[in-house]
Parts: sequence; C-alpha cells; structure tokens
Amino acid sequence: MEIITLTNQFNNNVGESEVVLDSEVLAVEALAKRFGDELKKAKRAHFACGEVLLPADLTRALAKDVLAKAETEPCGLKGCTIFINFESGEERRRLSVVNCDPSTPTTFELYLTLRQNVNGWNHFLPQFLKKMTRSGTVMISSEYDLQKKKLYRSYDD
Repeated sequence: MEIITLTNQFNNNVGESEVVLDSEVLAVEALAKRFGDELKKAKRAHFACGEVLLPADLTRALAKDVLAKAETEPCGLKGCTIFINFESGEERRRLSVVNCDPSTPTTFELYLTLRQNVNGWNHFLPQFLKKMTRSGTVMISSEYDLQKKKLYRSYDD
C-alpha cells in the first residue's frame, strides 16, 4: 500500500490530514482509462458505426480482473501483454494489443474477448432505421472472457 500525504487546503483549522490511497485503486483507475482509450482507438479503426456503447463499469471490472491475474506473476502487470478481441456472432477480430510495460519482457499474455450485446435495444430496430442512426450503434455486453497464458515454467508446474 502506498501512502500519499495531502495537505488540507480547504480548512486551515484542521491542519494537515493524511489520505491513504491504495496503489491498487490507482492501478485500477489507470488500467481502466487505458482500456477506454484502446476502445476509442478501436472504434475509429475497426467499427463501421456511429458509436460504441459500454456498460457503466466494464473497463473498471476488466482492470480488476487483469490485476488479479497479474498478482501471482513474477513481474506483475509489467510483464503482461493484453490482446483485446471482439466477437460478434461468428465473426471475431483483434481490436488492440496492449503491452503494459514495453521495457519489461512479456512473462504472460492475457486474451480478452469482448462480445456484442445482441439483447440491446438496437437489435430490434429495422435495418433502415439502423442505417439512419449514424451507421448504427454497437453495444458491448458486460460478459467477457479473459484467458491467461504463461510464457514461462515455474518449479510449481
């Protein structure tokens, strides 16, 4: 746990207060933001649609799961490469590859598969209406698959 001391600038009567910020919370926020950025890039590059809708806490849930998988690894999250894939029906495509720390050799890979939400509101719209709404909307499901592949052997194996 990392402890960061913040000074209280709003109420001088209280003096200085220490706020404990868990490094895991900071890592979750940073990784969630990275997932959001990668999905924005993928929207422009891979999706022929007007918008991509995500469940409210999907990127945060992904970040927590990734950190949990990295916890037992020798280099932790630094040794991770994440392959982000998208599955829509029978079609599967690679959206992005995230190398968490390019200066650290990859010790394990995570394969994240996001799925299209076929039960969303736009699934029931007629095709001509979908084309009128900025080339359609892709809704990503809150269900995803996260598989881990170690790139080394340990004494425990």
